[in-house]
Amino acid sequence: MKILFGTGNRAKLSVLKPKLEMLGVELIGLWDLQAEGKAIPKVIEDGSTPLENARQKAMAYYEAFQIPVFSCDSGLYFDNVPSELQPGVHVRTVNGKYLSDSEMVEHYAGLVHRFGVLQAKYKNAICFVWDRDHVFEAMDDTLESEAFLITDQPHSAIRKQGFPIDSMSLECNTKRYYYDLPEVELERLAVTEGILAFFQQVFTSLEENANIKVIL
Repeated sequence: MKILFGTGNRAKLSVLKPKLEMLGVELIGLWDLQAEGKAIPKVIEDGSTPLENARQKAMAYYEAFQIPVFSCDSGLYFDNVPSELQPGVHVRTVNGKYLSDSEMVEHYAGLVHRFGVLQAKYKNAICFVWDRDHVFEAMDDTLESEAFLITDQPHSAIRKQGFPIDSMSLECNTKRYYYDLPEVELERLAVTEGILAFFQQVFTSLEENANIKVIL
């Protein structure tokens, strides 16, 4: 079964694709539909929470393409930064400007210079639209990252396009870069297991409560 991941970030799809393959799902991205000549709608993300933004995207893409689709959104929150400087859902947008990867590194390094090493957490949300009558959402502890630290010195050797903050992220206890930890440790930051559990629950609910046979 094909499911559309409503994102323009190829790096995010590459992380989730192998996880959903475990459930028999073929994950496609917006660029796949664009390659077929389909117009991608511009979605205004003006929600105040990750869940509101995830819902806006998923509903818009479902209406445009009429296929099962999900979207995710994240908010970044710091323990030691004033509320007016909290990025929240505006992780990439500062003062109305959408930041490139390098600009993000520069911005968050600047916050470290002001407030010291930042203790942070991602709060994540997901909205999955099977059809107009079956919409599933989540924003709970299973989709939160563990607490981590952000330093002003990016990893000297590893930087992945689309995930600039990951290169600045340290594990709280060891103060080691996540990129230097075993793969299992990286999963605690990526919360892919929480997303996998979400879809397992969704497919069970569709089959048991909505009498819909999910063919994988």
